[in-house]
Amino acid sequence: MSNYFLKRLSQGFLLILTVSILVFSMMHMMPGDPIDLMVDRRVSQERRDEMRAQYGLDKSLPEQYLMWLKRVFQGDLGTSIRMRQPVTKIFGERLPVTLKICGISLLLELLIAIPIGLLAAYKKGGLFDRITMSLSLFFAAIPSFWTAVMLILIFGVTLRCLPISGFSTPAHYILPIVSMVLGTMASTIRMTKTEVLDVLHEKYIRTAYAKGLAEKQVLVRHVLRNALVLVTVMVFMNIPWLIGGAVIIENIFVIPGMGSLLTNSILNQDFAVVQACVLIISALTVLCNLICDMVTAILDPRIRDSMGGDNA
Repeated sequence: MSNYFLKRLSQGFLLILTVSILVFSMMHMMPGDPIDLMVDRRVSQERRDEMRAQYGLDKSLPEQYLMWLKRVFQGDLGTSIRMRQPVTKIFGERLPVTLKICGISLLLELLIAIPIGLLAAYKKGGLFDRITMSLSLFFAAIPSFWTAVMLILIFGVTLRCLPISGFSTPAHYILPIVSMVLGTMASTIRMTKTEVLDVLHEKYIRTAYAKGLAEKQVLVRHVLRNALVLVTVMVFMNIPWLIGGAVIIENIFVIPGMGSLLTNSILNQDFAVVQACVLIISALTVLCNLICDMVTAILDPRIRDSMGGDNA
């Protein structure tokens, strides 16, 4: 199984490398000159050329990429053209904010969606099931930015009970987190219900009931454990989407995280920051995929055996 994970890790590395090349090329194909965004029009051409050489913008595109890649392996993500600060320092201030929002959102999604999906499957066809599925379909169809705007209008403007911007107090995180959770939670509820219904029809579930096991014990130890395999896969696949959704949510609520940093850096053609943001997001996506494989292998022995069989 270790060979399997090493193979997946190497594939992930190649994926990150490919994405970084594509983004690097696209950023340099954007119209305009980043030096013009840094200096006044009255600055001499000689000074502009010096700054272009300072940031390596006078070299060819392959040379610039190889220089950037070499610095990355040395732990240097470059210097922001716009903010004149090391990118690692900027990330040290912005990344914890985004990780906090995404981490809390994911935790709430799991704590709320999985029990609701399990109960909806257990009470299939009942009032709770119909209401839950209708609401989950409704929220799954609504973009997170629309939900965020509605929450701002209701709780921030009309009721005036929650702040609509900033991140200085725990109350500032409520609306952004709710905006992110509602959409992703809807799909998790539906997936959990579908998988639980499939497991409930398995023969070993009827055998567990026949042995006289309590209903709660059967649902938690047998039904939920087996249903969580595919649900776990989907949850880990949702993590990159949560990070991507943070780009929009952070801009709406004026939260200084990675999302707003990436947006402003693209508009300002801040190559080093954009490339580093994409690198971090790509690495997190690959890491989530790898962790997902490990967790599913732990939950389902059949998957673990097939991984081991591939190495034989």
